[in-house]
Amino acid sequence: MNSGSIAKLQEGFRGEVIQPADPGYDAARKVYNAMIDKRPALIVRCVDVADVMAAVEYGRENKMLTAIRGGGHNGAGLGICDDGLVIDLSRMRSVRVDPAARTAQVEGGCVWGDVDHATHPFGMAVPCGFISTTGVAGLTLGGGIGYLARSFGLSCDNLVSAEVVTAEGQVVTASEKENDDLFWALRGGGGNFGPVPTFEYNLHPVGEIYGGPIVFPMDRAEDVVRFYRQYINEAPEELGGFVGFHMAPPLPFLPEEWHFKNVCLAVPCWAGPMDQGEKMVQPFLDVVEPVGAHVGAMPDPALNTAFDPLLPTGLPHYWKSSFARELSDGAIAAHLEHGSKVPSIQTAVHLYPINGAVQRVGADETAFAYRDVNFSPVIAGMWDDPADN
Repeated sequence: MNSGSIAKLQEGFRGEVIQPADPGYDAARKVYNAMIDKRPALIVRCVDVADVMAAVEYGRENKMLTAIRGGGHNGAGLGICDDGLVIDLSRMRSVRVDPAARTAQVEGGCVWGDVDHATHPFGMAVPCGFISTTGVAGLTLGGGIGYLARSFGLSCDNLVSAEVVTAEGQVVTASEKENDDLFWALRGGGGNFGPVPTFEYNLHPVGEIYGGPIVFPMDRAEDVVRFYRQYINEAPEELGGFVGFHMAPPLPFLPEEWHFKNVCLAVPCWAGPMDQGEKMVQPFLDVVEPVGAHVGAMPDPALNTAFDPLLPTGLPHYWKSSFARELSDGAIAAHLEHGSKVPSIQTAVHLYPINGAVQRVGADETAFAYRDVNFSPVIAGMWDDPADN
C-alpha cells in the first residue's frame, strides 16, 4: 500500500478513505466492544455498491487482510483488523419496504432499529434479535435468534436474496434461484463470503406484541426455569422470549430495595392475536410471585429497544454461547449456581428458545445446522470500568 495507490482509490470513491494520520481515524476504528482495540492500515466508509466494489478490488490488488464492518456490533471484533483494510458499510443504512410484496430491502450497514423504524408503520417486522443496536448483517449471516424465532424462524430463514460483492469485485445476487450455493452459505455461515451491500427479507404481520420483563427473587429461580423449560416447549409458536439471570437495574417498576440485587428474569413475547396475549403470558406471573413486572401490549420495537439503555456502545464485552437439545436438570443447576453471581447490571446469562418455526428448516437447508436443539444458552459479560477487564 502506498500513497499513489490510495490516491487512485480516492479518485472514484464517493465515501471516506481514512488513514491512521487522519483526524477521524480513532473514532472510525471504534466498535461496539471496548475490549477490541485494533488499528487498521486503512478504513474505507462506503456509501454505495460501487464503493464496495472498489474497496474489494483495492484490498485484493494490495493483498491486504480485509475485515467487513456492518453494524460494528460483533462481540469478537471481526469487523475490524490490525494492519489491514476495513470495508465499513455503516453509512449504508437505507431500508425500503414493499408492503404489497411483504418484503424489505435493507442495506448492509443497518442495525435492527433502522429496520423496525421502517417496517413498523406498515404493521410488519423482520425477525431480529433482542436489542435494536445489533447489526443486521452480522445477525443474519450468523443465523439470527430473537423474540420472533419460534413464530417465524431465524433472521437468516427470512432472507429472500442478498446482493454480494465477490472477491473478484463482481456483484452477484444470491437467492434460491441464483447462486444458490452462495445463498446456502450466507444463511448461517458468517461473514466469510464477501460484503453484502443489500439484504432482502420477508416481512410478517407483527405490529404489537404482548409481554415485557418480569423479575423474580433469586431463591425462586429454580421454579421459574423449570416452568419455562416445560412451557416454552408446549406453548403455541407465537410465544417467544427468554429467561435469564441479571443484576436488577434501578427501574421504576422495581421496588428500590431490589435495585442492584441478583435476580431471575423472564421476558415473554406473544406475537399472536392480542386478545390472547394476557392469557399466554399470565403463567409467567403465576409460577411464583414476581418482585416487579412491566408487562402488557406494546409496539414490537418497544420490546426490541427495552434493553438498549443498559448497553450503550463502548462497554467492554466478553460473550460465549452454545446450543442444547434439552435443558437438563444439571444445566439448570449450573445456571442457578453461576447465573446468581452476575457481577454487573449489564451482564446477562440467558436461555433462548430455538424450537418452533426454527426446527421446520432442515439441518442441510442452510449453513445454520442447529435445527435439532431447543435452547441456546448465552453468557454475555458486560461492564463499565475497563479496570475490571
